[in-house]
Amino acid sequence: MDKILIIDDSVVQAKHLKSILEDTYEVTVVNTATEGLTYARTGEYSLFLLDVIMPDMDGFVLLKKLQEELSTERIPVIMITSLSDIHSEEHGLLLGAVDYIVKPFNPVIVRARVNTHLKQHKYWRQIEQQVMRDDLTKVANRRNYNCYSVIKWQEAIRLKTAFSVCMLDIDKFKVYNDTYGHPAGDQVLVSVAQAVDSYLQRSTDFFARYGGEEFVAIVLGGEPEKVFGHFKRIRQAVEDLHIEHNGSVFEWVTVSMGGITVFPKMGEQYEDYLKMADSMLYDAKRFGRNQVVWVNERGIQWKERA
Repeated sequence: MDKILIIDDSVVQAKHLKSILEDTYEVTVVNTATEGLTYARTGEYSLFLLDVIMPDMDGFVLLKKLQEELSTERIPVIMITSLSDIHSEEHGLLLGAVDYIVKPFNPVIVRARVNTHLKQHKYWRQIEQQVMRDDLTKVANRRNYNCYSVIKWQEAIRLKTAFSVCMLDIDKFKVYNDTYGHPAGDQVLVSVAQAVDSYLQRSTDFFARYGGEEFVAIVLGGEPEKVFGHFKRIRQAVEDLHIEHNGSVFEWVTVSMGGITVFPKMGEQYEDYLKMADSMLYDAKRFGRNQVVWVNERGIQWKERA
């Protein structure tokens, strides 16, 4: 069921609008622009219905803020207004609103416009998901990762929560391709991606193909040692697939992983910590492969094997 967020300081009007839509959609109502922005940032909604005139922040200002944030910029906004002048409507549309609904509400018009914009949003999301998926493994691709990493880094700063990034690489993959052929190598990429992805299914988890045989994962929340332990289990799950690899000292296809857990702060750059995760991956390879090496922001390192 599609989720709609109504932001309107009029309790009576918001309740009426909700009653028109709640039989078909999951509707949340908030009565201040500030609270609305907080709810909107969760990324759970498919449509915003936004009152133009509100005391703490008018609808045009809030619309502009929604358009500026990565987590909300693509969610359609319908303005709710009692203003009938053409200039207000033009201003809202130029800022990025997709439509206007004028008070008092006509239930038939409200349902029709909401339905139209939700269908359009769903269609564009399907197209976007196709573009943002890796054709071979069906996990997120590099383009998707580039967008998501920025959003989650900013979210971790705002929520003051832990942010972990892990780089992982299939060991001796070139040797595998040379030995078994590229079609078999493609199947290894698919099997490894599916195995890792199955362990990263929380709404705060993200997993993508970074390029070639390299993947990247992002996890929000959790103490460094617990996150380290989770990725050890993921590494073991890949080894437990028992995909034969005669070019490996471990007999099976394995992966090496390197990661870091930090509490990001304003002014810090995500790319700096990504480089540290990549350095931990290098250490995992240097220490013998088929292991996880992790570090926290204080430089304390955990190694799976001595």
